[in-house]
Amino acid sequence: MAKKAKRNTKKKKAGTPFYKNKSFHTFLGFFNIFLGLFLLLAFISYFNNWKADQNLVSKPFFELLSDPNYSVQNLLGKLGAVTAHQFIHRWFGWPSILFAGLLFILGSRVLVGPNFKISIPRYIKHIIFYLIWLPLLTAYIFPNSSLSGSIAHETKVWLMSIAGPWGSSLILTFVGIAFFSIAYNISPEKIRSFLGKSKSKLDSLKDNVVETAQGLNQSAEENIAQAAPEQNNAEKPELAEETPIEPVVLDEEPNETKIDLDLDAKVDIAPKKPIEDPDDVDMEVVQVKEEKTIEESTKDLKDFGEYDPTLDLSRYKLPSIDILEDHGTSSINVDPEELEANKTRIVNTLKDYKIEISKISATVGPTVSLYEIVPAAGVRISKIKNLEDDIALSLSALGIRIIAPIPGKGTIGIEVPRTNPNTVSMKAVIGSEKFKAANKMALPIALGRTISNETFVTDLAKMPHLLMAGATGQGKSVGLNAILSSILFKKHPSQVKFVLVDPKKVELTLYNKIERHFLAKLPDNEDAIITDTTKVIHTLNSLCIEMDQRYDLLKNAMVRNIAEYNKKFIQRKLNPNDGHRYLPYIVLVVDEFADLIMTAGKEVETPIARLAQLARAIGIHLIIATQRPSVNVITGIIKANFPARIAFRVTSKIDSRTILDTGGADQLIGRGDMLMSLGNDLIRLQCAFIDTPEVEELCEYIGGQQGYPEAFQLPEYVGEEGGSGGGALDMEDRDVLFEDAARVVVSTQQGSASLLQRKLKLGYNRAGRIVDQLEAAGIIGPFEGSKARQVLVPDEMALEQLLKNLNEKN
Repeated sequence: MAKKAKRNTKKKKAGTPFYKNKSFHTFLGFFNIFLGLFLLLAFISYFNNWKADQNLVSKPFFELLSDPNYSVQNLLGKLGAVTAHQFIHRWFGWPSILFAGLLFILGSRVLVGPNFKISIPRYIKHIIFYLIWLPLLTAYIFPNSSLSGSIAHETKVWLMSIAGPWGSSLILTFVGIAFFSIAYNISPEKIRSFLGKSKSKLDSLKDNVVETAQGLNQSAEENIAQAAPEQNNAEKPELAEETPIEPVVLDEEPNETKIDLDLDAKVDIAPKKPIEDPDDVDMEVVQVKEEKTIEESTKDLKDFGEYDPTLDLSRYKLPSIDILEDHGTSSINVDPEELEANKTRIVNTLKDYKIEISKISATVGPTVSLYEIVPAAGVRISKIKNLEDDIALSLSALGIRIIAPIPGKGTIGIEVPRTNPNTVSMKAVIGSEKFKAANKMALPIALGRTISNETFVTDLAKMPHLLMAGATGQGKSVGLNAILSSILFKKHPSQVKFVLVDPKKVELTLYNKIERHFLAKLPDNEDAIITDTTKVIHTLNSLCIEMDQRYDLLKNAMVRNIAEYNKKFIQRKLNPNDGHRYLPYIVLVVDEFADLIMTAGKEVETPIARLAQLARAIGIHLIIATQRPSVNVITGIIKANFPARIAFRVTSKIDSRTILDTGGADQLIGRGDMLMSLGNDLIRLQCAFIDTPEVEELCEYIGGQQGYPEAFQLPEYVGEEGGSGGGALDMEDRDVLFEDAARVVVSTQQGSASLLQRKLKLGYNRAGRIVDQLEAAGIIGPFEGSKARQVLVPDEMALEQLLKNLNEKN
């Protein structure tokens, strides 16, 4: 209670300053916008009427304002005329209009907030430069114009006095080129690329002109050639032997032609002359276009340098460790009296059963102390192991665990809970040097501390999947939050996406705030946190489609895993026009897995088992959590593909063996005490504690920054209830590229969305919809998992007939 009162005292504020008040922010935003509008109208009106107002506005302002005989032409009256005259004539000339734009942007930034995409500091830097450079340029180009401003005019006179007309012009030109090169990142490669494209366009235009001229010449020659025989025939005398050919009579059938000939007629047909000289014959050589290799298709991309996936959210800042709270000291308070008392009880209990030991040592952890004993010669280990309950009775402690022997050591370990345990704070774990040095890990997670008080950091991508179990209230939800927050503290939104499944609807709802940054969902889902069982099934099958799609990309890129693929894409060795894209890691988190198995059964187990077996290479990793680790929930197929497992305290030895394949989880003390199995190693950890308000503040910090327009879109999936496959095809809803896609599929005899992406340059979602339409039209077969769809139309002639029938039906 004292702790909670302290936290409430900390959150209580004395009062909110006026400049932090949201109503004041609204007023300030609209004030900037209206002030910008005022300046814009004043400046425009000044340009139109500056000659009429010139003499008047030079008078003292209060004299002009108080004398009713003075009238101005400015739309905003005397105030607008004097303001515009001050800005344009005396200060910065016509570029003063940039001040109006700056006020508009500042007002919009205050009203819209962090989602406003224009960089204010960058815009201000540009305005400062333009207010100096543009008036000077105007003064040089139009020496007698007053629109350059007095400041620019005086600066020009000074520059010309020290560098002369030509020198000052060169200085002005150099400063402009330098600014544009730096501000707009104009590199030599971009200049060469621009010049190369311009040259290629000129060459193409030249070739078109030449081809047109050649075509006109050829047409003229053909006309002359056709006219020459007619002239010769007209001059040629008719021969007596020749008989005119009867006219051709066509039958009514269009496919048959009948010609009646007089067999006795003699027709003068000139025989074809044999070719004497082969050099007189022209031969056209048809060039066969070869498919480009990966190196050739990405040759032009390398001029742009390496691809940076974080550029879309370049201003994103990783969360600060100050968001988290200290829940305990990082140092361990050692109680010598407690250690000595436990040592004495352990030694005496073993002596009662005539077991001698030669050495004993203690390691003090956050919640558990490890006593390592070296038995005397001739003592059987199993004899000590059987005394587990007797030692627990003598120590009057809950959660005694004997490790006989400790792997890699010639000792026997006895884990005894401490009387006054320490709380492991998430802040201490995130701030540790071990976690800070985990930059090379793809998905670093900091779970807590070991018995030796070392921070435990591991890579989820190496596990590659994680199975969690624990009874209610033993720390399972805190463990999930520790894993998710570890990744959020370390990774950029472009590098990792979460698919969160929460049947209880209350555990993971806090992460809704980071939807546009870190979450992934189906295109038709409103909520990023998936709670409905039907949508869970669709999402899991969608992840299977994403997995197959990614494997196609890896195959085309000729790499084995996502790390090699992304490295190749960053180095611009893969062309996006061929369907390639940067692949973020995807972490699927399923809470309350037992509830899903009870309601959906095989519909959930099958795609999860498939993802667990195949998805590690393409960056999809699973975290499955359940309260009840029974054999009908955690089946053999699932266990075989989850080598990494975490067990919080469970209620029975059977549950411990189900999750860990060994006992021990039923003897934990709870409150985050856990056993982690990584293959053959079994490690006891104290899970780091992160409270719900900390998670909420972390998500608010991330959600308050600029994000993507929407959550990461998973591929569309239509279940059996959605009517996919073999249904009627509505021609009105048919994609405009449907027929082109059908021809591509039939000509290549391959029915896959990735093929349509490459050939028609489509996004995956649109290609998937076209594939569904091709299936409904009977052009390709149904979905068969990792296998390619069967093409049901044998050739293009049959396809054209099928398309004709479809058009007639609709």
